[in-house]
Amino acid sequence: MPTTTVDGIATRYEVTGDGPPLLMFSPGGFTASLETWRTQGIYRRLGLLDHLTARYTCVTFDKRETGQSGGRVERVGWASYATQGTGLLDHLGIERAHLMGGCVGCSIVTTLAVAHPERVASMVLYSPAGGPRYRMTQHARLGRHLAYVAEHGLAAVVELARGGTASFTEDPRVGPWVTVIRHDAAFAEDYARRDADRYAVVVTGMTRLLFDRDTVPGPAPEDLMLLDVPALVVPGADASHAPSAARYLRECLPRADYWDVPVAEQTAGTAPKRILEFLDGTWS
Repeated sequence: MPTTTVDGIATRYEVTGDGPPLLMFSPGGFTASLETWRTQGIYRRLGLLDHLTARYTCVTFDKRETGQSGGRVERVGWASYATQGTGLLDHLGIERAHLMGGCVGCSIVTTLAVAHPERVASMVLYSPAGGPRYRMTQHARLGRHLAYVAEHGLAAVVELARGGTASFTEDPRVGPWVTVIRHDAAFAEDYARRDADRYAVVVTGMTRLLFDRDTVPGPAPEDLMLLDVPALVVPGADASHAPSAARYLRECLPRADYWDVPVAEQTAGTAPKRILEFLDGTWS
C-alpha cells in the first residue's frame, strides 16, 4: 500500500472505490489501522467498506502511531490526528470530502470539521467512543504504562515491545508508541534514550488532553453547536461507546440526524443502506 509523509509522519493509506471522496477515520482507539474497518467488532459484521466503495471513493489509513504509520513522541491531541487527515486530503488533491469516523474516529472527524468546515461535506459518526467508563479506562491504561516506565525505564519498554506482539490495548506496559517501536529501529533507539521524567510529563499531558470529559472527547460543545455540517449519528451500547456519547453529539450538532436503532438491529442489511441514504442526500 502507498505511504506518504504528513506533518513529518509516515502515513500508510489506501484508496478504493469510485465516486465522491469519503475520508474514513478508523475505529480501534490506539490500534486504529485501516484494517480495523474489516476486522474489528461491529465493523467486521457490517461489511461497510464493501458497500461504501460501490458508490464512493473511500480513503482509509493507519492513524499515526498505529499499523505501519509512523509517530512522534509529543503531547498528541485530537488536533494532531485531524492534521493527519487534512494532510492526506492535500496529498490526494481532494479539496472537500465526506468524513466518517468509527469509535474514536468520531472525535477526530468533529475536530477536523470544526477547524475546516469548508472541507467537509458531511459527517458519519458511527458508535462514538465516550462515556465515564471510557474515560476511566483510558486514564488507567496510560497510568499503568507510566508506572512501568517509572519502575523499569524506557529501554525496558522497547525490549518488552520488541519481544511480543501485544498491542497497547492488550498490554498497557508497552505504551502508545508500541507499533512505531516495532517497525522503526531509529525511532526505537531514540525512544529508549529519552529522559523518563520528561516523557512522563508528555504522557500525562496527553492523557488529560485526549480524555478530559465524560461525554465525547474532542471539540468543545459550544464549537459543535456552531458547526453547520450535516451529521449522521449512530449509537453504540457498551462501556467504551456509551449511548450517552451518541446522544451528546445529537444534542450539540445542529444538523444531526440521529439513527435511533439498537446495536442488535444495526445489521449488514440495515446499516450500510442507512449510511448511503445519508451520504447520497448531502453531497453537493
